[in-house]
Amino acid sequence: MLPTGKRYLRYLPAVDEVLRHSVVSRLINKYPRAAVVEAIRKTLQTRREALMRGDFASEAEVADLVAPDGIASEVARVVATAEQYRLRRVINATGVVLHTNLGRAPLSESAISAVEQVARYYSNLEFDLVTGKRGSRYAIVEDVLLALTGAEAAFVVNNNAAAVLLALTSLAYGKEVIVSRGQLVEIGGSFRIPDVMRQSGANLVEVGTTNKTYVRDYEAAISSETALLLHVHMSNYRIVGFTHETSVPELVDLGRKYGIPVMSDLGSGFLVDLSHYGLPYEPTVQEIVAAGVDVVTFSGDKLLGGPQAGIILGKADLVEKMKRHPLARVLRIDKLTLAALEATLREYRDPEGALRSIPILKMLTTPQEVLKRRARRLVRLLKQMPGFGGQVEIVPVNSQVGGGAMPTAQPASFGVVISPPDGQAADVAARLRQGAPPVIVRIQEDRLLLDVRTLRDDEIPRLAKAIWEAITRGAGK
Repeated sequence: MLPTGKRYLRYLPAVDEVLRHSVVSRLINKYPRAAVVEAIRKTLQTRREALMRGDFASEAEVADLVAPDGIASEVARVVATAEQYRLRRVINATGVVLHTNLGRAPLSESAISAVEQVARYYSNLEFDLVTGKRGSRYAIVEDVLLALTGAEAAFVVNNNAAAVLLALTSLAYGKEVIVSRGQLVEIGGSFRIPDVMRQSGANLVEVGTTNKTYVRDYEAAISSETALLLHVHMSNYRIVGFTHETSVPELVDLGRKYGIPVMSDLGSGFLVDLSHYGLPYEPTVQEIVAAGVDVVTFSGDKLLGGPQAGIILGKADLVEKMKRHPLARVLRIDKLTLAALEATLREYRDPEGALRSIPILKMLTTPQEVLKRRARRLVRLLKQMPGFGGQVEIVPVNSQVGGGAMPTAQPASFGVVISPPDGQAADVAARLRQGAPPVIVRIQEDRLLLDVRTLRDDEIPRLAKAIWEAITRGAGK
């Protein structure tokens, strides 16, 4: 290693000199001048520090550090990286359909179009076009929710945890809520049902045991202070073996006997039965409403396939209490969410059509032969890439529903396994995450595993190119 390069510092160009470089001057037409200048300063500082430390082994490496063309190229890379939106699309090759870290449910084309129209122009968010007076934003989706589910009334807030919080606060503040010990679940972000209940001001009364809770357990706990009987659907876990769970109809009968409302938190509720497609049976929202439950809550961005929202259905008098509670204002949803939710719900008026148009449902019900053709196409494109040195094969895999839904479901799928020539799968995966767009894959036994279930057909060519670039960059080609 050469001595520290203080004497080479004079060869580093000034900021103004770099700005006059043809590559950098073109950047100013694309990015704000201040952003380009900041990228120049960062680049020069990085190279200045390298010279001071002596991070070079030859005069040639020194020349590279101070070369104007190399500096200009680095500035272009730095400013492009800095100016990228922090929230951007990624290609999901993990096979986890409702991937919470990747934004859960992609929206349907009709939902995207609805959001675009409402975002681009003014809208009648709280304006009644018939009377010319102030209207309610919640009326936008209430009618379609009632038509789809058979509920008496509907209300929408910004997520399901908010829906549960609002229901408990408005209906059971200072009173008791009875729930099975086996249903005291932890939801996303380490939030737990007891925590939500504590914040609501309701008093939790646990009954039964972790694996067995009977109707008699609920009945024995009922007192003059009981405001709600709460059923939490186990949407993100299962207890198997020596178990017994009190059913929703049993709770409804008990609630009617004592005049106590029954609330069901479905978590990931949905409107179509997917058991005909090889997935586990899950009760639909319509079934829970028909069972006579007084309040039902569920998410909009899980198996429903819409935007993040918390949907509340139930008896009109109870829903009206929630609408009038001060928390309703705090938890309300915005116009873009309403636009996407209304469009998504309208898709369900034709259940068969919804399976084709709502991305989540389409992914979960894609036939095996289609998945295998998609995998074959990806392999074919990879092998056509010039100098592609990785070994690639198609293997059977199991996808995941994700998003705290259908925890035991592992739909059969096909994966493309890639063994990079250098054997450093983790390094290739890291380069894929830094691509444009980023690609998220699984790593298995130092190989890349791409489950094609969560890939769109129009993403395959771009994905093949991204993999080729990530592998060849690592090989120094």
